[in-house]
Amino acid sequence: MQDAFVAGGWGMYPTLLAGLALIATCVQYARRPEPRYVPLMLSLGLCTLIAGTLGFATGILSLLHAYSGPLWDQGPRILFIGAFEALHNVALALLLAMLGALMASIGAWRLSRRMGSFVAPAAG
Repeated sequence: MQDAFVAGGWGMYPTLLAGLALIATCVQYARRPEPRYVPLMLSLGLCTLIAGTLGFATGILSLLHAYSGPLWDQGPRILFIGAFEALHNVALALLLAMLGALMASIGAWRLSRRMGSFVAPAAG
């Protein structure tokens, strides 16, 4: 796990920060489902995914810059290795977003059960 984090480069740090904030907010929502948490969960989820994508993009840019310079004689194998390392950012972002979504789903389920007990039957 630590090797994957190091291989992903600097982009892993903002992705992890945003993802941990997302999970903390989603856990809070799962514990006490209140509508005020929803905008924060959505924005942190989006921020996590964008941070992972940015880390991936900068990793690919660095790879292509190195491939056109000092690594030009390495052949296409180095492109696969670089893309593999850059994709660690996306994988981390998706993992954290999935965990956040799971916690948010628990909160939404609890909220729907609580709201369901207050709904009056329709007169018909």
